[in-house]
Amino acid sequence: MDSISTVAMTETAAETQDAKGCDLIKRDLLSQLERTWHQTIPVSEFMQIAPLSFDDEMFTVTAPLTPNINLHQTMFAGSIYTLMTLTGWGMVWLQQKRQGITADIVLADAKIKYHAPVTEAPMSQVIWPASTKAQLDSQTESQATAPLILNSDFADLYRRNKMSHHLEVHLYSGKILCATFNGRYVSLKKPI
Repeated sequence: MDSISTVAMTETAAETQDAKGCDLIKRDLLSQLERTWHQTIPVSEFMQIAPLSFDDEMFTVTAPLTPNINLHQTMFAGSIYTLMTLTGWGMVWLQQKRQGITADIVLADAKIKYHAPVTEAPMSQVIWPASTKAQLDSQTESQATAPLILNSDFADLYRRNKMSHHLEVHLYSGKILCATFNGRYVSLKKPI
């Protein structure tokens, strides 16, 4: 085996190890989030809400249908609203954790549209706004040591001690889009 092949294999192994380490960190964050929900929002434990995945841009949450069923044998509208609210809240929480930000998160305004009944275990998904990703991708290496300002709203955390995020959450039952939730979440900087 030549030295170029050895270097390539070593780099691939290092990348694989980095990915595994990143996956462990994300799994730990999802476990922390679930504990936070269950300890501070009791209905989330009753509903058996659980984070499924997070890849920095997309966050997916689920809950079984059984404890959330209504008289029509579909998911109760209040459970749908709660699941979608917590999906958006969880995305803000995860982004704050990624950036080392400690702030309270509140839902300031929301609107939901129910499209179809939920007849099987729901999947609630939110994607972090594209403008945020573009700013992260364009950040230079010298900027990497400074606190990230993810978008103009994050800058408000430092100027006005609060920041605002507008998120759109989608809820699916199988492949069917059953609800769309638009929420404005506000992070309030905690006093030091």
